[in-house]
Amino acid sequence: MIKAGVVGASGYTGVELLRILSGHPGIEVEVATAATYAGTRISELYTSLEGFYDDDFVEYSVDAIASVCEVAFVGLPHGESMGVVDELLDAGLKVVDLSADFRFKSAALYEEIYGFEHKSPLLLDHAVYGLPEAWREEVAGAKLVAVPGCYPTAALLGLMPLARAGLISGMVIIDAKSGVSGAGRKLALASHFPQASDNMAPYGVGSHRHQPEMVERLDMLGLGGELLFVPHLAPMDRGILATMYVTLARQVGQDELHAIYADTYLDETFVKVLPPDSFPETKAVRGSNNCHIAVAAPEGGGPAVVMSVIDNLVKGASGGAVQCMNLMCGLPEATGLIGPGIFP
Repeated sequence: MIKAGVVGASGYTGVELLRILSGHPGIEVEVATAATYAGTRISELYTSLEGFYDDDFVEYSVDAIASVCEVAFVGLPHGESMGVVDELLDAGLKVVDLSADFRFKSAALYEEIYGFEHKSPLLLDHAVYGLPEAWREEVAGAKLVAVPGCYPTAALLGLMPLARAGLISGMVIIDAKSGVSGAGRKLALASHFPQASDNMAPYGVGSHRHQPEMVERLDMLGLGGELLFVPHLAPMDRGILATMYVTLARQVGQDELHAIYADTYLDETFVKVLPPDSFPETKAVRGSNNCHIAVAAPEGGGPAVVMSVIDNLVKGASGGAVQCMNLMCGLPEATGLIGPGIFP
């Protein structure tokens, strides 16, 4: 049994990690830290975990974690992870970081986007981007994995087959909707119930910090052309729907387009390519580590339409983190993650 610590376990990604790991046959959570809630019983803050976790949240201490754990998940806010990750690695642990602190290869780009000085720039060359469907071998051999952002996870899985086939040319438009849990547990007007309920609103148009992350990774996969990302806040707890409009390098019919996706993801456990004339919905993947994808090639030409749905807290964060951890620790990749979405 592999012993794990969860640093920053009181946020939405932290509690989702605890939920997933509670049923994982190869992992046992030994330490769960939370500065604000240190001394509070885990199941008192999150009653959904009653009967699964009887311990308290504790203050973070690298020695306390390193003395009993082999792997650590870090769910701290952007800008706070880098120092913690550095000392956990120095203590000999494998680390899966859910912040943006190690997603970029360039410290200057990270600092420009997130506004924090990067205190561990040398680690950027060693961090592996945690999207196993694209970088599986690298994840398996890594000591440090940076889990992708939730929007990039949905977009990259949706665009990767076309990028690898060299079929993307010209502008790519990503129109994405996310549930309010994507904003985290902190109080904010946009996610306040009277503001978010029965409402949908775009934000960060052309300037959202996930756009450069998508651009950098799609370039590595062979993207040609430009990208415009428009996110929206949707009146739901969790889930992401990304609809992507892709100008193709040549005309591709519906059968060929579907075949490209079906062949790419044939052996992938968590990516399901829906049959032609089927369309994905967020409830179908709610609570699961699955990504559902559908594609459409409009008659008469025009942009291809790619539709991708994930649960932002699972495949887009904590489930993706566990998937990476399984690979890093030599466990079957899908361990503790198999299951359908919760519907309705």
